[in-house]
Amino acid sequence: MKLELPELPFAKDSLAPHMSSETLDFHHGKHHNAYVIKGNELLEDAGIDADNLEDLVKKCAEKGGPLFNNVGQHYNHSFFWNSISPNGGGAPGGDIAAAIDASFGSFDSFKTEFVNNGVGQFGSGWVWLVADGDSLKVVKSANAETPLTDGLKPLLVCDVWEHAYYLDFQNRRPDFLASFIDNLANWDFANQNLAG
Repeated sequence: MKLELPELPFAKDSLAPHMSSETLDFHHGKHHNAYVIKGNELLEDAGIDADNLEDLVKKCAEKGGPLFNNVGQHYNHSFFWNSISPNGGGAPGGDIAAAIDASFGSFDSFKTEFVNNGVGQFGSGWVWLVADGDSLKVVKSANAETPLTDGLKPLLVCDVWEHAYYLDFQNRRPDFLASFIDNLANWDFANQNLAG
């Protein structure tokens, strides 16, 4: 299986001022693309057969090392691009809204937990909304790690590597995370994942 850099599912300038086109030039065009290129180099000699990206990530996790780091980062970034939308943010509708209320008590409680987990991720990583059986929870992961390899179902993710926000928010990770929830979170995508 060959990795391919996905097209962004939105115009590069459509997320401003919450995420600038300059950030996306670096984040998508350089950082994500580098994982695709290196991942493909490493996959050439890995001898791994996979039917889809999720299966490939799980198989690469068993091998670990640079192979998993690059394939895992490709998966995480591809998921992230779909987790943001120029029409996103704010309180969700649909089944995800009811599931958030049932699992966290309220959307505000969820937002607080999501932001706190993202802030609490030391160094580089990710903060995820996942389904764990019939309930939802917020988890964080370091570097290329993903809850996919822990048997959890990813619904939404925010990248908290510095390259995701530094040009727009400098060192203000809490502000970036709040802006993600308030202005960018793609609840339609989360609803699709919850249903799928």
